[in-house]
Amino acid sequence: MVSILDLWLPILLSSVGVFIVSSIVHMALPMHKSDYAGLEHEDQILDSMRNIGVTQGEYMFPHADSMQEAYSPEMIEKFNRGPVGIMTIWPNGQMNMGKALGQWFGLIVVLSIFAAYCASMAFGTGASGMDVFRMTFMVAFTGYGTNSIQNSIWKGQRWSVAGKFLFDGILYATTTAVLFAWMWPAA
Repeated sequence: MVSILDLWLPILLSSVGVFIVSSIVHMALPMHKSDYAGLEHEDQILDSMRNIGVTQGEYMFPHADSMQEAYSPEMIEKFNRGPVGIMTIWPNGQMNMGKALGQWFGLIVVLSIFAAYCASMAFGTGASGMDVFRMTFMVAFTGYGTNSIQNSIWKGQRWSVAGKFLFDGILYATTTAVLFAWMWPAA
């Protein structure tokens, strides 16, 4: 068993590595440019939402307060008539990219710590690089790659978008695993 404190360097390097890879994927490559579509008649829709006072939150429409109501003839008609969806409304103003990137980096560090913890429980010093790679890859991929699947199942995100985020998860997990395998303490 390796102390997680002995893994501070691979935790730090894998965190920085994933941050750099994710920055390249989302800023330099065109892969995610088609993830979101704009609304037709956006100005009218936004004016209407402003006028009725839609505030920050997550909304499902049509919305039923109970399963019994969800299966009432009136709700079934609303669902059939459409549109049906989930909508997230952010606070007004520009997105705070500094805050979002800081939170993203914090999540990356947490996932690297989880990968380090699992590998430290499984392997001692001098462990095979391939064993360390496989363990840290799977832990990191679980953290980075599975949320997109949940969004497609429960929130209606297109599966093609989930596939792109699965690919991102593979890149991030590979970055994590390579750095842990390379930096794993020798015997």
